[in-house]
Amino acid sequence: MFEQTMTRLHELMIVLYAISILFYFIDFLNKNRKANMFAFWLLAIVWALQTIFLFLYMMRTGRFPVLTIFEGLYFYAWVLITLSLAINRVLRVDFTVFFTNILGFIIMAIHTFAPVQVESNAMAEQLVSELLLIHITMAILSYGAFSLSFVFSLLYLLQYKLLKEKKWGPRLWRISDLSKLEKGAYILNAAGVAMLLLGLILGLQWAVIKLPDFIWYDPKIIGSFILLIIYSVFLYLRVRKEVYGKNLALLNIGAFLVILINFLLASRLSSFHFWYS
Repeated sequence: MFEQTMTRLHELMIVLYAISILFYFIDFLNKNRKANMFAFWLLAIVWALQTIFLFLYMMRTGRFPVLTIFEGLYFYAWVLITLSLAINRVLRVDFTVFFTNILGFIIMAIHTFAPVQVESNAMAEQLVSELLLIHITMAILSYGAFSLSFVFSLLYLLQYKLLKEKKWGPRLWRISDLSKLEKGAYILNAAGVAMLLLGLILGLQWAVIKLPDFIWYDPKIIGSFILLIIYSVFLYLRVRKEVYGKNLALLNIGAFLVILINFLLASRLSSFHFWYS
């Protein structure tokens, strides 16, 4: 009964999410404030339903839901929606909200229509640990920060192209200025690197303690450290070398592709992160 209710709840969220993105797209094309507000409140309903589901799931399982790929994708989508709602109300960067929600919708759809693996949930029950929970939660939060930074860089390149081609118009002004987009990407990456570093430290500490057959050259571990190095290079170039502009935005977009590979592919090849498989 619980599973059936949750399935219907997810289907309702997908429908509402799709309608919300549709209205954001109308606002994207025509600067329609009514469509923007309607999209925002629909998204707020989706967020509320997601939050209710998280609490119900936690009450049912007795733990924070991040230990399987099924749970991790859902929490990732929740983080993206939360960030997009905050941006919409605080920063008023409309196009950032639109593209963030497209990304969030893709993650949510993958989660909703992927088969639930009972074995993964059973394995997760055996791996419950406060250290592990903090490690995974911080890693997913860092991915959320990097994802939003990716959106800022994507909009930076779009704005750069419009300015270079001298395509003036209302869409140009709504994207926000280049300096604001670049600064937003930098701040988010700085926060993401800090959370990822702490998450990796905690995760390695847990693995050394709990896993007798732990190997350091695991694909997931290597991918995570590569990711940390790439984003650290981004921060180094931005702070020490004072590199700005298009090249830095391209590096940020490339780094996000590494995130997708690490999150979706390396986890399945990993013997260390076997509860994600």
